[in-house]
Amino acid sequence: MLIDRFQEYVTRNALFTHQDKILLTVSGGVDSMVLMSLCVNSGYNVGVAHCNFCLRGKESDEDEIMVQETARRYGIECFNRHFDTTGEMARTGESMEMAARRLRYEWFHQLCEEQGYTVIAIAHHIDDSIETFFINMLRGTGLRGLTGISNQVGRIVRPLMFATRKEILEYAQRKHISFREDSSNLTTKYLRNKIRLGLIPRIREINPRFPFIMHQNIARLTAAQQFIDGAIDNIYKNIIEEKGGIYTLHIDGIEHVASREFVIYEILNSRFGFKGDTVDGLCKTLASETSGKRFYSRNFVAYTDRGNIVITRIADNDPCEVTVQAGQHRAYCGGNVLYFELCDVDMLTSFNTPDNVALIDADTLTYPLTLRRWQEGDSFTPFGMSGRKKVSDFLIDNKVSMAEKARQFVLLSNDEIVWLVGRRINDNNRITKKTDMVLRITCESIS
Repeated sequence: MLIDRFQEYVTRNALFTHQDKILLTVSGGVDSMVLMSLCVNSGYNVGVAHCNFCLRGKESDEDEIMVQETARRYGIECFNRHFDTTGEMARTGESMEMAARRLRYEWFHQLCEEQGYTVIAIAHHIDDSIETFFINMLRGTGLRGLTGISNQVGRIVRPLMFATRKEILEYAQRKHISFREDSSNLTTKYLRNKIRLGLIPRIREINPRFPFIMHQNIARLTAAQQFIDGAIDNIYKNIIEEKGGIYTLHIDGIEHVASREFVIYEILNSRFGFKGDTVDGLCKTLASETSGKRFYSRNFVAYTDRGNIVITRIADNDPCEVTVQAGQHRAYCGGNVLYFELCDVDMLTSFNTPDNVALIDADTLTYPLTLRRWQEGDSFTPFGMSGRKKVSDFLIDNKVSMAEKARQFVLLSNDEIVWLVGRRINDNNRITKKTDMVLRITCESIS
């Protein structure tokens, strides 16, 4: 029985006890509704937190009503909060996913402080961890990105990480547990859903035990990463020098030259958020003994200096300028990553794209391209217009907040703006009847 395995998993992993006060994060989907049932029927002291992000209209309101009614039947306290998610996106410049994630976790921790909850329980399960494995693998990652989702980080626990989505759904149907299906889970617009609905079912046709095998694989990878983390901690203490917020990595302190780039990656990725291909570029610059080129993570900038690597926080006036070479698959700008894909115009199924996707006539580009923050004086010819317009005026006309403006990037070719990232391409780079090859650029948030 699922409930017996649930109780054994919670106890074996010391996720919580009957003395804890547990805040269940319940969306109304099958996973969180089953988690609520398991916790209540196991006698744990729980309350429910439900977020209404007001993004799906009536559907969001119906989720809220069902969660409230179910909590009332169980006789447990239910906290509910509405969020102005679109307003928060405008205020901060974050993507929908990032804004919603930050809002809900801030509220969960606030409830813990105000109401005395000691644990926050989230209904992630084996399939979620496997999907995360493939997302990271497809985007490019080190070992850390292949370790899936942890069952405990601080006061946040995931007590369903022993079960598959199929087992959870079957339990809900057998026990007549009410739940609602988020319609966005059925679209293949998002990478996670493409993996969930397309890739994984095909692999399961080859081996029906695939979820359990992958769960074991991820556990072994996690153990290996934990071993590596201990070794990296010891190396880090011996090679790092910090003065006034400036970190210097003394590379000659890394004893094993053969694994030097791996050690550099582990340090820069785990402590400063640098991605794999960015670290690769930094290591090439280090090997060539050149200086001056800057490399960016979400919050930090790194450069080489006399055989060492220097890292500091990105200053407000830093243009965050990077070059994009022909054939390069991705580049980072602030909290976003751009993916580049060259394709034949005949391969396009639609010319209507969301704001985060740009379709550019590839023959209008001269490499390398430049990606940087917009600057005063920048101008371009917005798609659909005939005259030039200052970027500052375009942002004002589109009611872009100050926070969003600070995060706005532009992509340039020969010093001409090709794309005001996430908003509008240059009309001079649009697809025409003469277009043969298209550069498709997708902007996604870094999770």
